[in-house]
Amino acid sequence: MDSHIIRYDRMPIPPMEQFTEYFEAGNVRIGVEYRILTDELVAEIRKTLQSATGTDVGQLENLDDSGVSLHVFAGPPGKQLEYLRFDCFNEDPHYHYVSWSSSGNEVFHMDPVADGDPLAWSLERISTRLPQMLVRAGAPDVAAAVDMGLVDQVMPRVKEKAYRARFSEPAKRKSVA
Repeated sequence: MDSHIIRYDRMPIPPMEQFTEYFEAGNVRIGVEYRILTDELVAEIRKTLQSATGTDVGQLENLDDSGVSLHVFAGPPGKQLEYLRFDCFNEDPHYHYVSWSSSGNEVFHMDPVADGDPLAWSLERISTRLPQMLVRAGAPDVAAAVDMGLVDQVMPRVKEKAYRARFSEPAKRKSVA
């Protein structure tokens, strides 16, 4: 029944702070990042990836994908952890449930044919299913403290940044390279 889930005993690659803008919504912080994943980038951060058992390295080679990532951090101020990530990539859109209790994460691939635009789908999940997804990520206490009114207030700015990143960041990042 779980054949559509890929489980890793590693934490996902953290957001690159210099490319991430955060939006506060009570005990939730949503980060919007335009992500470019290449072998060179992953080689730089490979040593910082946390592993529960050291046996599962995940895909760390033959990477060439990019797109908007939405990072959902939650918890008390100053102690927020990433529990959800939506990687709305061009080639392999997917999302993560991040488990701090097991030092791992589960990846679910999106089907753009069935789910539609991965970015629109992901923004909708944050707007309508955030507490349920936080429970699934192993954070029921955090989920119970989510104020969806505050999330609703911040979502227009999150959406604006996400779509702006999708359409303007690829050109900006290529001109720097």
